[in-house]
Amino acid sequence: MKHAFLFGLALSSISCTTYAQSVTLYGVVDTGVEFINHVGAKGQTLARMPSNSGLIPSRWGLRGVENLGDGLQAVFVLENGFNTRGGDIGQGGRLFGRQSWVGLSNSWGTVSFGRQYTMTTYALAESEISGPAVYSLGSFDNYLPNARADNSVAYKGRFGPFTIGAMYSFGRDSAGTGNSPGQGTCAGQVAGDFQQCRNLSALLRYDTPHFGAAASYEEQRGGQNAAFSFFDGFAPAPLGRNGKDIRTQINAYAKFGGVKFDAGWLGRRVEPGEGGPASVRSDLYFAGVSYLITPAFQVDGEGFRMINQQHDTRATMAMLRAAYFLSKRTAAYVQTAYLMNSRRASYNVSAGGPGATPGAGMNQTGAMVGLQHSF
Repeated sequence: MKHAFLFGLALSSISCTTYAQSVTLYGVVDTGVEFINHVGAKGQTLARMPSNSGLIPSRWGLRGVENLGDGLQAVFVLENGFNTRGGDIGQGGRLFGRQSWVGLSNSWGTVSFGRQYTMTTYALAESEISGPAVYSLGSFDNYLPNARADNSVAYKGRFGPFTIGAMYSFGRDSAGTGNSPGQGTCAGQVAGDFQQCRNLSALLRYDTPHFGAAASYEEQRGGQNAAFSFFDGFAPAPLGRNGKDIRTQINAYAKFGGVKFDAGWLGRRVEPGEGGPASVRSDLYFAGVSYLITPAFQVDGEGFRMINQQHDTRATMAMLRAAYFLSKRTAAYVQTAYLMNSRRASYNVSAGGPGATPGAGMNQTGAMVGLQHSF
C-alpha cells in the first residue's frame, strides 16, 4: 500500500508538471534545385541542391513555456538546423546550432541565456523582404543569416510600438566550429583576457500596422584563430585580440493592403587590430517591394548595392521571386537573381553554400525552383 501511494503521488506530480508546461514542436523543410552560371575562373555552369537555404533554411525545434504565477513565465527554445539535400546537421554539426537558450519572461520583457540570435537578426526580421533566402543580403555578407553567439545573456522587451534589446556574449564560438564562413573560430572565455572573442549588440525597433523602422549595432572582438571576410573574393584575414568587426544598420518598411515596401543600409567596419592589415569598410544598401496578389500567390522583388572602397570591390544585384501557397503550410516557389561584379569583385549571387563563387569581375545569374513545408 505504501509503494502504491508513493507511485500514485509520483504520477500526480508528473501530471501536474505536464499540465503546467506547454511544449511545441515546430519546423520547416525547404529545398529545391538551383542553376548558377559563371562559376569559377572558367565561368562554368553549376546545377545543384543548395546546402543551407531555399526561401529559408530548414530547421526543427522545441519551444516551451511554463507559467510560474504573477505573470512570470519560464521559456526555452532548442532549434536544430539541417540540410535537406543530405539530412546532415548544419552549424558545424551542433545538435541545436540555431538556438539553444532558457529564460524568464513577463510584461517587462525576456531575459535569456545560451546560444541566441544577435540583435542584428531581430533588426532585419520584420523589415527586410528577401530574408535569409538563397538570393538575399547573405549573398554579400554571409554572416547576416548566421548572426548568433554562444555564451550569451540577452534582454528583449516590447513597450507599445517600441522594442528594445541588448545581448552580450562572453565567447561567441564555444564549440570551435565557426559561426559563419570566413570568420574562423573564436571560443573566448580566456582567463586574464576579458575582451577576447566577446560579442555585444543592441536593438531599437518601432512597429505599427502600416509602418516600422529599426536600428541595430553589433560589435565582435577578435581573438585566437578569429578571422574576418568581406566575401568579395579577398581571402579572409586574421582578426587580432584587439580587433573589432562592427556592423551598424538602419532600415524601414511600409505596408498598404497587400503591398509592402522596404529600404535600408548596413554599414560594416573592421579594425583588424595591432599588426594586422588596414581597416576596411563596406556599405550595403537595399530596397524592395512585396505584393500579395491573391491569398495564394505572392511576388517579391528587391535590389542590392554593395560598395567596398578599400578593396575596390562593388556589386549590384536584383532579385525576383514568386511563391504559390498550396496550403497554409506548403508553398512552391521560383526565384532568380542577377549580380553584376566590378572588375576586382567576386561576390557570389547565391548564399546557398560554397562552390559557386565566380571569377573576378564576372557577372552571375542564379535561378531556383523549390518546395517548402512547415509544421
